[in-house]
This record gives sequence, structure tokens and C-alpha cells, in this order.
Amino acid sequence: MERGVSSRVGALALALLAATALGAAGATLAQPAATSPAAPAPAPDAHHGKEVSYTCLGCHGIEGYKNAYPMYSVPELRGQNPEYLVIALQGYRDGDRSQITMHSQAESLSPKDMTDVAAFLAGKPLVPSGKGGPVPQAAQLCVSCHGQDGIAVAPIYPSLAGQHEDYIVRALDEYKHGGRKNAVMKQFAATLKDEDIAQIAAYFSKLTPSLGTEPRPYTRLSAD
Repeated sequence: MERGVSSRVGALALALLAATALGAAGATLAQPAATSPAAPAPAPDAHHGKEVSYTCLGCHGIEGYKNAYPMYSVPELRGQNPEYLVIALQGYRDGDRSQITMHSQAESLSPKDMTDVAAFLAGKPLVPSGKGGPVPQAAQLCVSCHGQDGIAVAPIYPSLAGQHEDYIVRALDEYKHGGRKNAVMKQFAATLKDEDIAQIAAYFSKLTPSLGTEPRPYTRLSAD
């Protein structure tokens, strides 16, 4: 009797050990295979961006050029953050910004084209100067992202130093009335009166060092 009990106990112990081993093996097999690190994204190619951007410079490469209707200055892009320019192009492509010409242009660009065009048009982004005059009351919240000196505190935000005054007015008006669908800016712009918008635009447009216009001295077929 004791021998039979001992045999059954021994068999049960062996079965438990076998089950444990199989479970461990199964867990090992179930683990996902190690993956190699993702390859880094290619660096922006400003030379390719120059080739692709020849149509962009039809507007953005002419100092003082204005959109025909409604009439306002096209934005200065030299010195802007390229990361922000990519976000803006994506917004035009996806309909988050309603401007038909820009939508048509952005829709024709691949993600790499956007990155390269942004790198070319931005050139060397502005760097904080640590300067800036007294901030008007209407712009107190603006400087938390766009900087007291008009240089954005993060590359995903636009720098505004020296941007055309009428363009800033137009942009804020679009945020306020739904032409641009950024939720944060829409909520902020909704609280602004016309005189607030005028104060904000006047303040940032006069700051230096400032954004500029990338000149268009060449055609698509020009040599470097």
C-alpha cells in the first residue's frame, strides 16, 4: 500500500515537473523575437529641397509679395523652424488649413519632399536673442510659446519675429473663424478682439533679428 502511494506520488511529481518545463518552454517560445533598432530617418536634404521648391518661391521668394484675394502678405520663411514648416505643410495637405493654392502645392509633396523643402526655405533658423521690449497685455500668453523676442521656444512652434504684420493678423483671424483648425490656437483666438489682434501683430512684426525672404535668383534649370 505504501509502495503504491509512493509510486503515485512520484509519478505526479514527475508530471508536475514536466508540465512546468513545458510551460517555461512555451513562455520562451511565445516571447517576441528581438527586433533590430529602427534605422534613423534620413537627414533633410536642402539641395533636393531647392529643386522641389521652385514653385514655392514664385510667392515666397519675392519680397513683399501679397496674396491676391483676400489681400495679405505671404509669410516670411527664411529663419523659420523647419519642423514647424513641415507641420504647416501637413495642415494644408490635410485640410486643417484652408488655402486652396497651398493645399494644391502640399498635396503634391511626399513626406521627404516636405522635409527637404522646409530645410531649404528655412535656411538657418533664428536663435533666441534674449531681447524683446515690454510685452503688450494681449500678447502675454503668446510669448509662452513664441518667445518674448519672437523666437519660438520649441521647433514645432513658429517664430514670429519680423513676420509681416498683416500676415499675423490674417493667421489669427483664420484661427478665430475656423480657417485653421489647431484646437489650442482656436481657443485662444476666440477670446481676442480686433484691437488685441492688432497689438499682437504689431509687437511681433517689429522684433529683431527677424524672419526674411529666401530670394529666387534662379529657375528650375539653373546651375548651382
